[in-house]
Amino acid sequence: MKKITILITLLFVMQFSIAQDSCVGAVPITTAGLYTVDVINGAPPTLICADNGAIPSTRPPGAEWYAYTPTANYTVTVTTDITQNTSGIDTRVHVYTGNCGALTCYAADDDAGTLYQYSSVVTFNVTAGTTYIIAFDNRWNSLGFTFQLIENTIVVPVPAPVTYTNQVISTINSTHNKCVVDMNGDHKDDIVGVGSGYLKVHNQEPGGTFSITNFTLSGTSKMPTWSMAAGDYNKDGYNDLVLGAGDGLSLWSSQNNGGVVTYTPITPGEYIFCQRTNFVDINNDGNLDIFSCHDVNRNVYYLNNASNNLTYYQSGVTPGAYNLGLTASGGNYASLWTDFDNDGDVDMFISKCSGPPCELHRNDGNGVFTDISAIAQINPTPVQSWSSAVADFDNDGDMDILIGSNGSTDHKFFRNNLDLTNSTEEAYSEITIGSGWDLDSTINRDYIAYDFDNNGLVDVMGSANKIMFNQGNNVFSPVTYTGLGISVGGVGDLNNDGFLDIVNGSTIHFATPNGNNWLKVALDGVQSNKNGIGARIEIYGPWGKQIRDVRSGEGFAYMSTLNAHFGLGASTTIDQVVIHWPSGIVDTYNNVTPNQQLLVTEGATLSVIKNENNSVFSIYPNPARNVINIQMNRMGIEFAEAKIYDLTGKKALESKMNENKINVESLSKGTYILVLKDTDGNNYSQKIIKE
Repeated sequence: MKKITILITLLFVMQFSIAQDSCVGAVPITTAGLYTVDVINGAPPTLICADNGAIPSTRPPGAEWYAYTPTANYTVTVTTDITQNTSGIDTRVHVYTGNCGALTCYAADDDAGTLYQYSSVVTFNVTAGTTYIIAFDNRWNSLGFTFQLIENTIVVPVPAPVTYTNQVISTINSTHNKCVVDMNGDHKDDIVGVGSGYLKVHNQEPGGTFSITNFTLSGTSKMPTWSMAAGDYNKDGYNDLVLGAGDGLSLWSSQNNGGVVTYTPITPGEYIFCQRTNFVDINNDGNLDIFSCHDVNRNVYYLNNASNNLTYYQSGVTPGAYNLGLTASGGNYASLWTDFDNDGDVDMFISKCSGPPCELHRNDGNGVFTDISAIAQINPTPVQSWSSAVADFDNDGDMDILIGSNGSTDHKFFRNNLDLTNSTEEAYSEITIGSGWDLDSTINRDYIAYDFDNNGLVDVMGSANKIMFNQGNNVFSPVTYTGLGISVGGVGDLNNDGFLDIVNGSTIHFATPNGNNWLKVALDGVQSNKNGIGARIEIYGPWGKQIRDVRSGEGFAYMSTLNAHFGLGASTTIDQVVIHWPSGIVDTYNNVTPNQQLLVTEGATLSVIKNENNSVFSIYPNPARNVINIQMNRMGIEFAEAKIYDLTGKKALESKMNENKINVESLSKGTYILVLKDTDGNNYSQKIIKE
């Protein structure tokens, strides 16, 4: 009796242990989750999918088997590249369809993992009720591990939500046609072409027609081999250009002589292997500075003072330079300046290639930039990215990041988890799997983010003649424009119909309006830089909230419109438009009519209070005759300087803080805006009245 009992027990144990050791005995799986493999010691596969059929001498001696039958149609990922494993993991996985003894390869992977170098990640579509056989072999080792099966709703191809018609304009024939931006001060997008000694502008006229203005430039200049940026650095009402070359950059500076505009090249002379260049007000003094990624050394920038004089700095090298990337080996390919933490100043994201991870530099004020890449967890390696697309893809009020792929590593999609109720820097969440980006194996240098179909969700243009259209819930579907030759180029509204058009060479791809409504916002800075670069624009309506930041230079090579563009879908009302200027001034417009361009001059509205119920400080007396006293209502904040503006946005008074008192005797009677800057560089505003 005892022998029989022992025999039964042994048989039970044997059956349990070999249940996943053969195709016929594969462990059934019907749900997503984590699954543990103790050791690989089952029957080896006879069909090797991961290397297209290995020769017999390299066939693995064993495998572990699972039979997965989904309950719905999914995009499935099977991965060992998870934290439950260790850095020594080395797996290989095969996915089959068909019956045991007559299997067909369906998917496979050996070393696609990025968290662990030799881990496996395979993604494939499944049909409800169909059984898929999953086998892990011991080609490399027999050690146990954990794998995760993830189920995501299949991204269904969508019909083109916007169509394009091509128009070839033979006069768009400059050596470099990389820029779409307003060049004559009318806030309508023009087409900019440059070559050795000349600037050609196709100025937008009514009905999508163009007039041509040619400028001759004397002297030598760098050509924009790699990138171009535009912005009004000298505040004369006309945009200037930065041309980034492989051995330095040139500034083409405009001069407005009574309405007659000329351009002069300025080539500072420092060696820079320029990649992405930007105009940006790095130190928030109201003057546009120039930044350039350096491919083979640390990043550089030129600070612009009130007299338009440029001073060269290299991060980590020049005394007093800001920390804007300290990797001496370079690999800095694309910089994008935007406000990631919603504190009112511009931070910087850098796409990296061939080595170091991407970088996120937080602007902490007073010239302090902190590299929070590891904290934000946007720094996976390896990475092969020449640019990234940054936007509020889920319309939750903060900027998300798509790291583009231009090599052997795939796209990475990160959601910003910003929480303003605390001072903790939250990590981003990688949400690539199930987003549609996990299914896109194409690569490109340039990735740019715009709402191309005006439905209120920001899309991405990247590679392969397609646009990845945002379906909501952080899911994207590709639409390929076969035969049209659409690719990343300069983007802007070139016929003033509210839809974004694309320039590729001498071809303009004009978007055909699809019935969706829209809003464009053009800025005219007074205390801030002239273009309002670095401003945050918010619009509110039935959709909730949308945000845009004004940027000069995104993607890798091209320059696109400086007008903020919003799609509204079917909505016919806009409850409010709010412009947060870099100076701290806030303009607010209520009940705005859609399908127009709203031109905003800084300080033009009376609603210029950043915090109407300001809890940081209070002032007394108000109205004031001689002196305004500042009373602090929150601990830990110290004000460094004060600026007072009239209601046109003109600065009327500036002073350092002295015992929290401001002498206003010199002001004329009237209403003003007081802007206080704290020692961390944050601005706070309040309305005051001078008696």
